[in-house]
Amino acid sequence: MRFVTINSLKEGMVIAKPILGNNGEILLHSGVVLREPYIIRLKEMGFPGIYIEDTLSKDINVSDLIDPNLRSNCIKAIKDLYTDLINGKLISEKIVKEIGMLLDEVIDNILNNSELIVNIIDLKSYDDYTYSHSVNVCILSLSIGCVMGLSKSILFKLGMAALMHDLGKVFIPKEILNKTGELSRNEYEIIKSHPYKGYQVLKENHLFPYYSCIGVLHHHERYNGTGYPNELTGTDISLLGRIITVADVYDALTSDRPYRKAMFPSEAIEYIMGGGGTLFDPDITRIFTRIVAPYPIGTCVILSNNDIGIVVKNYTDCCMRPLIRIIKHNGEYVTPYEIDLKNDNSARGIVITGIADL
Repeated sequence: MRFVTINSLKEGMVIAKPILGNNGEILLHSGVVLREPYIIRLKEMGFPGIYIEDTLSKDINVSDLIDPNLRSNCIKAIKDLYTDLINGKLISEKIVKEIGMLLDEVIDNILNNSELIVNIIDLKSYDDYTYSHSVNVCILSLSIGCVMGLSKSILFKLGMAALMHDLGKVFIPKEILNKTGELSRNEYEIIKSHPYKGYQVLKENHLFPYYSCIGVLHHHERYNGTGYPNELTGTDISLLGRIITVADVYDALTSDRPYRKAMFPSEAIEYIMGGGGTLFDPDITRIFTRIVAPYPIGTCVILSNNDIGIVVKNYTDCCMRPLIRIIKHNGEYVTPYEIDLKNDNSARGIVITGIADL
């Protein structure tokens, strides 16, 4: 399979990975043949693109870090919790227990994954951003925590904090959250209140670990003290907060928002790398850049010699130099062959220069 951006989709292409809606339900199953109405609707919903199956990529598999059905169930549960709060209801013990059980499954999925590398471009619409974002930040945070060797007990607290990190935004007016122009000083101060609002709700609920509440409070602090709400520095920021910060920024940057277009993973990772030691904990930054692929498997890339190929494999110790299947040379399709930017001596002078739309 390979990733095709939304503007390059054509009738007749075959969907390779299920497309989820904002309730976690499957909108389009794998194997469905695209028709023009489907493409129009996907554009309207704000999907960045989809994975398709074709002869160029039929043996390239993009594996999910966690089971897609589990991810879908997590999105549904988070939406139910948010909906209760929006409707003025208290967070129920039942929904917290359900989320806790799902979180245990997510942790087990990640711990049992033999090759811990995030190799997929997330497929989410504008409408499901809040809930998908919460689950994505949880998965990314837990992946970092697993590499750090955190205990399962701390991983659970980390995962719960990540799932709840944006809960305080329930109390922020939508016209501020979705504003396309520059925020006024007063509007920005209102936005900055959401970590504390979320912390308060969770702490007063008494169903969440206190360490998770602290993680929510700290998720917008920055390593150099430029964050909020308390302008903490370095290790005065809780470990959970320092981990969630990196995962939160990455997923936000790689998502379409009302006020800007999504970055590609490689651009977002460059931003995270550039902020290591200033905005972000340098050790956590190094771990993050090992486990998130700048050019996920299935991505079509342009090389410095003008060849175009599909990423086949990534390496945790050499994230910018994957194994690539060349499909075009000098602008013409060729019999596919592979070059390994990490291990092939003949490819030492070749680098990835951009993303190709095919």
